[in-house]
Amino acid sequence: MSSVYACPLSHQLISLNGVDKLSYLHGQITQDLNKLTSSNYLWAGHCSAKGKLWGVFKLFSHQDTYYLTGSEGEIEKSLAELKKYAVFAKVEISAASQRLIGLIGDDLTDVLTQLNITFENDSTACDFNHGKALKLADNRVLLMVDNQFSIPDNISTLDTDAPWQQAAILAGEPQLSSDAIGEYVPQMVNLQAIEGISFKKGCYTGQETVARMKYLGKNKRAMYIVSGQSEGVLLEPDIETQLGENWRRAGKLIAQSFDEQKNILTGLVVLPNDTDVTQVLRAKHTPQVELSILPLPYSLEDE
Repeated sequence: MSSVYACPLSHQLISLNGVDKLSYLHGQITQDLNKLTSSNYLWAGHCSAKGKLWGVFKLFSHQDTYYLTGSEGEIEKSLAELKKYAVFAKVEISAASQRLIGLIGDDLTDVLTQLNITFENDSTACDFNHGKALKLADNRVLLMVDNQFSIPDNISTLDTDAPWQQAAILAGEPQLSSDAIGEYVPQMVNLQAIEGISFKKGCYTGQETVARMKYLGKNKRAMYIVSGQSEGVLLEPDIETQLGENWRRAGKLIAQSFDEQKNILTGLVVLPNDTDVTQVLRAKHTPQVELSILPLPYSLEDE
């Protein structure tokens, strides 16, 4: 029997309530909110007026409330920006108190049955006794749970969410570290490749820049997965590439995870979108750390 692990996640939540929550949030994010149902989750970006991302989120609904989940830095920035204009709409926006737990394992079937979690047909989200479950992949399920929820005894609980973070990075799921917030347009972190941008929904904050990147071919950067031997996470995110005998700046890590057992660093880095994927990169401030580019699990080609 394969092992299943529960990871207490460092990611946080924003909740939105009120009669205007759909129209208000619809005008703030890259996703078409009309596509959201109780049985799915959607990726969405929240941008500045200049089209630079404040955060990348998983969006879902539960009991007449919308939720956005992302990293601590993304939540802090987007919560402040969403609240700025909420006074003009009948919407309540706050940091949600529910816990986030990640279930990860080769076969989650028995555990999901034990928790009475059932994903019908091709659904990617469902309600259960203690909250909401999101099916991110066959081997990963995200739980938003209330205070009464307890992890069954037959599930091992980890002290860190590093394995979850590593799996998310290897799946090419974008997220922004605190120093990457406000630096990139959505296409630079591949948000279009995971259906996180609607080009038909109409106006939203930053839409002009996002549309220009698509229709005028202005975007010259993309997000790549990298991995290599290291002694820990990199304190400085700058990454270099070799040009002849010299090294020059290529980009910077926007997310990273470290496997303490194998001493492997896995990360996401934004690079020129014509980058040769066979080239070796290195950490600028820790040059002994060399990183190889791994294949993306999705295509970056436009439809």
